[in-house]
Amino acid sequence: MQKFCCVPSASSWARKMRIEGAPDGAGPRDAAPASPWRVLIYRINYAPEPIGVGRYSGEIGAYLTGQGVKVEVVTAIPHYPGWSVRSGYCNRFMVENDGRIRINRCPILLGREIRGIWRLLAPLSFAVTSAPVALWRILAFRPDVVLCVEPTLLAAPAALTAAWLMGARTVLHVQDLEVDAAFAVHHLRGKFLRKLALGLERFILRRFDDVITISNRMRERLAQKGVSLARITLVRNWVDLEKIRPLADVSGYRAELGIPPNKFIALYAGNVGVKQALPVVFEAAARLVDNPSILFVIVGDGPEKPHLLERFGHLSNVRFLPVQPEERLCELLNLASVHLLPQDAGAADLVLPSKLGGMLASGKPCIVMADPGTELHEFVSDSATMLRPGDYAQLIDAILSIHQKGPSKSDANVLVRARAFDSCQNLSAFRTALCFNANSIQKAG
Repeated sequence: MQKFCCVPSASSWARKMRIEGAPDGAGPRDAAPASPWRVLIYRINYAPEPIGVGRYSGEIGAYLTGQGVKVEVVTAIPHYPGWSVRSGYCNRFMVENDGRIRINRCPILLGREIRGIWRLLAPLSFAVTSAPVALWRILAFRPDVVLCVEPTLLAAPAALTAAWLMGARTVLHVQDLEVDAAFAVHHLRGKFLRKLALGLERFILRRFDDVITISNRMRERLAQKGVSLARITLVRNWVDLEKIRPLADVSGYRAELGIPPNKFIALYAGNVGVKQALPVVFEAAARLVDNPSILFVIVGDGPEKPHLLERFGHLSNVRFLPVQPEERLCELLNLASVHLLPQDAGAADLVLPSKLGGMLASGKPCIVMADPGTELHEFVSDSATMLRPGDYAQLIDAILSIHQKGPSKSDANVLVRARAFDSCQNLSAFRTALCFNANSIQKAG
């Protein structure tokens, strides 16, 4: 870290690292540790959470373990996307072993309404309950690298302190610029609170040795917050392109749900929160309710789902489904006649929807709502129908246009764009970013 954390001496790193395996010109700090090396993952979300940051965190842990890395995790009780304790768990301290990974779970404050101040209290409670556990496990496990994630930065001070004491390198994985996003969608309000939160965020960000993020715009924002570009590596989220692919046969979900083969399905699958701006989809559905050939299927869970059910649950052309099993994700994504990706305009460059990779990998047409100039627009404008955020009239026209064209083969442009999310490529790049200083590896994107 630049100011807060000490960097181990060259002699201590020389004992721990394979210097001969480092890139040309790399010093001890840039080298890969001698196998087996150790990574402690400290983040609020982890497997078995089925979507979002928890899913990616679990896949990182599993991948590193498969590469011979010793991994330990400090995390919360599984609670996402529904913000309720997952069946089979209790909201208390516990330790479990997932294969070769020790997972230390900590309680988290959860409520029925995860809105407004609750979006601050929940991660704050995790930071409080997990801090002593993180300190203890970093001191006991003696990792070479401590990997944190944003969200939530509130847990970072404990990790930075313990890593400094042990001479461990610290890496922050930025999945979401949570402070900017919280104010953009009005979870938090007020000039003083915003100034305080941004100042704390800037202070913490600059104290990580290296930062990994998922989009170019987020990389630029991090630089504006004081993080040196030389310390920021771009590694996009990923999808297993061998598991998620176009299917030749009709998805089994049609028969199970009693959906006729000729019914046109507009599918949204993902978190049901404020940033997803799903009301525009339901407004479109309400105006197409008399069109018997179109069905909207909403798959997922999240804090906004009860409110959407209350407002739009009466619509006969909308079907709600819970989060589906991981092993059936390919079938689910191939259920779509068209994928829908709405997004709050205020959060456009503060997050990059993780569901995008699977949508593209299915080969189905996609409708994406993003303004020109945003990274999401630039990234998929050649392989998706682009609309203004919040415009249900445009959304209706786009759905009807794709419906009128009839079934089509998988779009080559869509499948080419999906390769940017290849799990083999991106997980390997992520491991490299953990092993080597960001200066010594080629920046993606």
